[in-house]
Amino acid sequence: MTSGPQTLSDENIKITDNPAMKPRLGMLAGLWGSAALLLAACAPLQDFASRDADVFSQTQATEVFTAGYGGVTEKYINEVVVRDIAIEGLRGLGSIDPDLAVTATGGKVVLSSSGREVASLKAPRDDDVAGWAKLTADVSLAARDHSAEMKAAGMEAVYEAVFDGALSNLDIFSRYAGAKEAKRSRAKRDGFGGIGIRYRLKDGVPVISSVLENTPAAKAGLLKDDRITHVDGVMLTGLSKIDISDRLRGPTHTQVELTIRRAGVSGPLNIHMKRAHIFQTTVFRSAENGIVLIKLKGFNQDTARSLAAELKKARAELGDGIKGLVLDLRGNPGGLLKQSVKVANLLLSQGQIVSTRGRHADSIHHYEASGRDLASGLPITVLVDGKSASAAEIVAAALQDRDRAVLIGTSSFGKGSVQTVIRLPNEGEITLTWSRLVAPSGYMLHGLGVLPAICTSGIKDGAEAVIRNVMTDHAKTEETLIAWRQPGLRDEPKRNSLRASCPSQRRRDDFEIKIAQKLIGDQTLYARALNLTAATHQARN
Repeated sequence: MTSGPQTLSDENIKITDNPAMKPRLGMLAGLWGSAALLLAACAPLQDFASRDADVFSQTQATEVFTAGYGGVTEKYINEVVVRDIAIEGLRGLGSIDPDLAVTATGGKVVLSSSGREVASLKAPRDDDVAGWAKLTADVSLAARDHSAEMKAAGMEAVYEAVFDGALSNLDIFSRYAGAKEAKRSRAKRDGFGGIGIRYRLKDGVPVISSVLENTPAAKAGLLKDDRITHVDGVMLTGLSKIDISDRLRGPTHTQVELTIRRAGVSGPLNIHMKRAHIFQTTVFRSAENGIVLIKLKGFNQDTARSLAAELKKARAELGDGIKGLVLDLRGNPGGLLKQSVKVANLLLSQGQIVSTRGRHADSIHHYEASGRDLASGLPITVLVDGKSASAAEIVAAALQDRDRAVLIGTSSFGKGSVQTVIRLPNEGEITLTWSRLVAPSGYMLHGLGVLPAICTSGIKDGAEAVIRNVMTDHAKTEETLIAWRQPGLRDEPKRNSLRASCPSQRRRDDFEIKIAQKLIGDQTLYARALNLTAATHQARN
């Protein structure tokens, strides 16, 4: 789904799903696909879409800046002063016109262009959100009067410049997304009105690669390899995937007409259907020799429900022949916090799942299992790698700390923060870090991640040898796990040293699956592997 961690948010605690990263995120570019944990907060929405984006409205800009600045100062995990973020936001206008500069001194905010003063405004109180929002709009308007680049920039370009600047000194997971990007992000985590197909572009034409079950497309008889030539009479040839998806999607229960070409059928077919609420598929199931393999690619609003359904199907199909479960979280960048809690709860019968800690009172939570275990006590192995992040790390840590699963793979990403999503009046979003994740055994996930009991870093074959070596050198594994789980472990060099014991890597082949299958196939071996983790609880206590 993406190559890196998503923003983990609440419901919307978000774990970000692949918006494009800003350049300031450096090596983390592209990770937003699915990894942040998210919470959603909405500002009152105005009908800004109908306004001319190229006409600068002080009223509109003030509303947007007020919502943004207010959300940041209220919810960010560390205390921030609105004056500081507003000044940085105004300096962000230099990304549109490098000749612009903003200084704050002697109770004044001064805008200059090429060293010449353009405007001087009285600074509000340091904590005056509305005052700084209005000042930001006023300075932006003044800049447009003296800068050709600013005058040519639309409203969205100004919002992006200001909020990128305002958030630049916070953390890499706090970011702004404009209305179009935010709409795509909401669709990934919350679902969207659509017809239920996946497609690829071939010779500039969308060709259906799969049809999702129980969707309008399936009910209307669409088939794999159908070529979609028109949507509501509009030819699709040459359009981008984003433009095509925008035409296929729309409000639920609205009518859409597709014109398709199908092999073996002469002439086009016109097919009508009503859009329905569609979720991206995040749960994939297979089975081999009685061992169920569940691949989770992310955590959206439908993940826990889908996992429960797949586990029930597996039980119905295999009956007493089920030997165990392999939960593959490799490459999973995260998603929604509450969905990760629900997923863990499906496999746990008791105990803490995760807790969150932040500055805002609403960011402090303790999530407990409610007594369900759809795996019925069968052996569970969890696969993690360096791209397992955020919500994926919550599930892995909970199952490991509750002695419910054996973890196999490499150190996970270490994205242990939760983001809240602040929806702005222009329908853009600020994704803002507002709490940290604490595993059941008490350690902070951020910057550390989860350590597998069976480490496969740098190893590509010899599953039996890996298991044997871990069991032989169990004292070293237990010692590392004990050190890993120290609640007060905040020293970065120490965390880095621990992570170096099982370096974080991206793993894509079946090697970890082979190890998992061998463990599940040998009850004695599985019990010994599980005891590697359980023994560290006793040692810490």
